[in-house]
Amino acid sequence: MSPSKKSYDVVIVGGAMMGSSCAWFLKKHYGFTGSVLVVERDMSYEWASTSHTNSCVRQQFSNELNVRISQYTAEFIREFQSYMAPLPDVPELKIQNFGYLYLTDQPDKADILRKLQGIQSDLGAGTVILSPDEIAARYPFYRLDDIILGSLNTKDEGYFEGSTIFEWFRRGARTAGVEYIENEVVAIGRSGRRVNGVTLKSGEEISASTIINASGPRASRTAEMAGFDPLPVEPRCRYTYIIDAEHPLEQVMPLTIDPSGIHYRPYGRDRNQYMVGSPPANDYPRAPDDFSMDHSYWQDHVWPILASRIPAFEAVKMINVWAGHYAYNTLDQNAIVGIHPDCDNFIFVNGFSGHGLQQSPAMGRGVAELILNGSYKSLDLSPLGIDRILENRPYLEMAII
Repeated sequence: MSPSKKSYDVVIVGGAMMGSSCAWFLKKHYGFTGSVLVVERDMSYEWASTSHTNSCVRQQFSNELNVRISQYTAEFIREFQSYMAPLPDVPELKIQNFGYLYLTDQPDKADILRKLQGIQSDLGAGTVILSPDEIAARYPFYRLDDIILGSLNTKDEGYFEGSTIFEWFRRGARTAGVEYIENEVVAIGRSGRRVNGVTLKSGEEISASTIINASGPRASRTAEMAGFDPLPVEPRCRYTYIIDAEHPLEQVMPLTIDPSGIHYRPYGRDRNQYMVGSPPANDYPRAPDDFSMDHSYWQDHVWPILASRIPAFEAVKMINVWAGHYAYNTLDQNAIVGIHPDCDNFIFVNGFSGHGLQQSPAMGRGVAELILNGSYKSLDLSPLGIDRILENRPYLEMAII
């Protein structure tokens, strides 16, 4: 598909959740009068990370900024209809607050969870530390013989309809004049401190005043096209399993992060169904189009851990399974967002390491503010800037799933 013009004020490379959030905030929320082009290589989004997300939000992070980002997401979900006005038929959204429960069987990690509870509580999160007996009183279906403690928050933590937000980001952006095309950026022109345009796979050369790298697991390739060093962002595979339990749990289960590294939560409206997530046995970088799975891993590894923790899940039936990609930041598993110090008009919004969907409202808003004002106005995202990448200075996040 060819663009309608030869020149745009803003070209966004990648039209999934992050690129569409940037487009929506820029044109619809802030009323940017310039032209915006979104170039998406696959408009079906069949293999986009957005399409394979588990669509949850949490405030149980280890640094203040990530907590604040999630708190804005919760506000955005609550006020979704107001944000999307005056578009008609906007649905009401809410967070299904089943919460997150971190379980640990190691004393040092228990100390970390206690410390993080204090940080989160000071910021207004509802996180509490629970002993095994307190966990059992609330959720008697767990086997907790090895557990030292848990960290639980059921305030603005749980599932939200990320696919609905994505749909309305795109719809609102288009209504505001954003142009979407199915094509692929194969080259980016740069002269000194400015990028000046993109070349599309179909052959067109498009000039641009600003370029946004929102290309998910392909972020490093896009950066290299603009003449930058490779980003420490690579595709990492994550498995998702949907199961039907013969004996469903009596209580609503929080999204549980097991000490083994797998996690599990309720799924959909059928109380018999649950979602289970896991990294593969070998968590190595993949090619962006490599979604291969070890289908024996469920039977050999994931299900035994799950059934040991929740004996009721000894009798379950697999009803769906898929692989998706994290855009994994190998430096510190945190986002990379902002303008490159050596280039005045190339903006990064990359490397979310599994947090992209829940962080997309704050990121789209922040990128729009950078374009319009040259700085952040609502929430200072500068600790997530690319300077730390260039300096090999991690901005560590300890609460990674």
